[in-house]
Amino acid sequence: MLKKLAVSLSMASLMILGSLSATSFAQPLFTLDGAVRYALENNDELRAMGFSLAAGNEDIAIAQSNLAPKLRFEERVMRTDNPGYVLSIKMDQHRFSARDLAGAPQTFNEPGPINDLQSSFSIEQPLFAPKADLGIVMAKKEYEAQTSDYRGKRQEVALKVTQAYLAVLTASQYVRTGEQNLEDANEHLRIADSRYRAGLGLYSDTLRSATAVSEAQQRLVSANKNWTVAKRQLGLVLGLDGSAEVADDPQVLPSVKALDYYNTAALTRPDIISLEFRYQNAKNNISLAKAGYLPSLGVAAGYQANDSAKVIGSSGDSWQITAFLRWDIFDGNKTASETKKANLKLQETALILQGLKRAVSFKVFSSYQSIDEAAKNVELAKSAVVSAEEGKRLVEMRYRASLSPLVDLLDAQVNLANARANLVAQSNGYLLAVAALDFESGTILKTLAIE
Repeated sequence: MLKKLAVSLSMASLMILGSLSATSFAQPLFTLDGAVRYALENNDELRAMGFSLAAGNEDIAIAQSNLAPKLRFEERVMRTDNPGYVLSIKMDQHRFSARDLAGAPQTFNEPGPINDLQSSFSIEQPLFAPKADLGIVMAKKEYEAQTSDYRGKRQEVALKVTQAYLAVLTASQYVRTGEQNLEDANEHLRIADSRYRAGLGLYSDTLRSATAVSEAQQRLVSANKNWTVAKRQLGLVLGLDGSAEVADDPQVLPSVKALDYYNTAALTRPDIISLEFRYQNAKNNISLAKAGYLPSLGVAAGYQANDSAKVIGSSGDSWQITAFLRWDIFDGNKTASETKKANLKLQETALILQGLKRAVSFKVFSSYQSIDEAAKNVELAKSAVVSAEEGKRLVEMRYRASLSPLVDLLDAQVNLANARANLVAQSNGYLLAVAALDFESGTILKTLAIE
């Protein structure tokens, strides 16, 4: 019986190991730059915006089509006894003869019904179309602006991945801190229980220590839950259906450069470049509005075949060549109002661009100051952990020697737990501040060696 049980346990262990192995192969470990690269290919928002960008590129072709020749084929079928139509149809079909003059004018005024199957092919080519020319220029500028928007979205996704990635690392550090705190609490419980059994301590000290262990276990449960959620959140940003695992030795962001570096880089942020393209288009929009004062020129040609019985028949055919000039002499002041509106929009865009540059400069400055603050807080948090560890050690020694009550030891333990948690939070805050500075200056992908 024991042999069978041992065999069963061995097989179960092999199945579990196989399952864990398969899971590890199915779920790669991401470094920070690897996670960002993966997200740039698979993030749902970014992929959707890629389709939007491709659609924007088609606007250029649509604008160019306004200057391309227009070819049209049309087939009409008509039956009528309208005197004018009957006469012209017979002439178009080349069936008008001297017999049609017999009984005139009565036969002209009251003709019998007639059928006409008309096939026509026409072509029209603009030669001078200012609005169409400007439409192409503006479509290209707008596509360049959308391309910059897409680059900005890439940087936004990189920031989200970095934040989610750091959240996983922070959550895992909270788990390790929780495990340390639980280990300390268990040691205190062991000491209190040993002293009680030896008749040197109180049973209430054992109960208080057990309560501290329970609280440490609760904090560890919460830390593990937060770690699991953080990994799932990272998977969501990456475009995965499940959680994402990070490498044991993750890459971190490099050291911070001088402020001038970030100020200079910020001038080429994608959103600034995008708005500059749209500012140029606001200027082009003034020219587009003024183009309403200009005429348009073009040529056209057509071929027409008429038949009384056959589709695409040709009992009679004809052709024509046309040159045309279209000029709106008066349009109810529409062009004047559109020009005025375009000038106002240009001023609006100029102020928005100016405001954006100032806002970006402020955000870079603020982010840079936050890094200095975060770095100092990390050093202070490290010192606090050292002090808390030493304080707990001294209180523990005094408690072992019956020179301090258990309450002092538990307070020291809580103080150390809080100091450890604060160090984790401050370390994470520093890395987030670096990521924020890279994002605000538009250098986050360059920092990760992706662009």
